[in-house]
Amino acid sequence: MNAYIKKRNQKLGEKTVSALKKRHFDAYFVGTKKEALEKAIDLIPQSDVVSWGGSVSVVETGLIDYLLKNNYNVINRDKAKNKEERTMFLKKALLCDTYLMGTNAISEDGELVNIDCVGNRTAALMFGPKSVIIIVSVSKIMPNLDEAIKRARHYSAPINIQRVAGNGQRQTPCFTTGCCSDCTSKDSICSHIVTTRLCNPEKRIKVIIVGEDLGF
Repeated sequence: MNAYIKKRNQKLGEKTVSALKKRHFDAYFVGTKKEALEKAIDLIPQSDVVSWGGSVSVVETGLIDYLLKNNYNVINRDKAKNKEERTMFLKKALLCDTYLMGTNAISEDGELVNIDCVGNRTAALMFGPKSVIIIVSVSKIMPNLDEAIKRARHYSAPINIQRVAGNGQRQTPCFTTGCCSDCTSKDSICSHIVTTRLCNPEKRIKVIIVGEDLGF
């Protein structure tokens, strides 16, 4: 990565970390995916039950692979044999010790924006697990809350529909056009749009901002 880009990313990341701390989050800036992995491991006690929401960012750090290879006690929805068992795993995850996720966008002044389909990820963010660890690329930091919401709706969501419905099982306008149409389709993955402006209890939510690109 260009040295000037690295410097800019670090300054923006550290500025946003400071804003998050003012909103009672625990927050860190790291330069690389490798450092993000190391920081996340440091924040997860080995005795914890760990689960996660769908997050390309978390996967790209190698954190899920690390937990599985090192025999952490995990609730892994991908092991479900059918839809009913998957739903059971999603519910159990709400009572885990540490929950891992990304965030669709974040404002420079420290507000998180997340769009969810069934609500398991946003539910865990708001209440349930004792600790939530969010891994987010500096590329998802937007100047303000309005821009963060726009990013989540007009950029992240149309990409996510391609990811989860690549076989065409979900027929939404954004699947066809790549553009958000504010639809009310039964296939929409945008059931819940959640803004998190404060962390309560203090430091329950831990945000690791990464200077490299992760997710989308």
